[in-house]
Amino acid sequence: MQHQMTYGTTTIEYTLIRKPDKKEVSISVDMYEGVRVVAPQSLEQAQLDEIMYNKAPWILKKQFGFREIEEQLAYLEFLSGEKIRYLGRTYRLKVTKKPIHKPTLHFKNGKFNAELPHHYNQVQQTTELKALCIEWYKAYGTAKIQERIRRYSKLMGLTPTSLLLKDQEKRWGSCTQKGELLINWRIMMAPLRIVDYVVVHEMAHLKIPDHSEAFWSFIRSVIPDYEERKEWLRVNGPMLNL
Repeated sequence: MQHQMTYGTTTIEYTLIRKPDKKEVSISVDMYEGVRVVAPQSLEQAQLDEIMYNKAPWILKKQFGFREIEEQLAYLEFLSGEKIRYLGRTYRLKVTKKPIHKPTLHFKNGKFNAELPHHYNQVQQTTELKALCIEWYKAYGTAKIQERIRRYSKLMGLTPTSLLLKDQEKRWGSCTQKGELLINWRIMMAPLRIVDYVVVHEMAHLKIPDHSEAFWSFIRSVIPDYEERKEWLRVNGPMLNL
């Protein structure tokens, strides 16, 4: 459930999850998922408000750090020689201008090859090639993740009803009540072992909808080192962008 609090002139929004077996309040701050608070079911809202107020400086410091990361990100201009990431590796981009009407982007022989109309300026080049790159991630990513789903379906005894790669600013993936897997296309920049963690995480929600101890135990039975992969994503996730 979404909540908000005021600290000075700043409003902090957070997701609140109540758990009957929880004894203490835990607070996490993520660049994509925002502020998440897990609290005991019996804790009075006034007590929680006080805890949140005391933790506000720490929360704001974390959020400020994420904003600094965003400002330092080296976004691609899609010029010849730049490198595009896919599954943890980087591949050089070659851009050629030709007498054509529509831009194209293909991956062949370990290189991204783009062709653009002669009249395109730099803004058009960056805008159009970024859009084509995202389309490429979605297309190739869908095929790759479907392959990973087939592998883990055998191990987990679970199969999603469908898969969709989409733009999700605040999360790496989600699982709907209908059994659909929604995956952030940006994860295709990460190493395959990290992609697998996201896939297994969301598939596990087909069986266990929450993030209880049973959920994490199930994840561990499939990926024993899931905590290491989860931490990699927390630290490096903000860099997975165009």
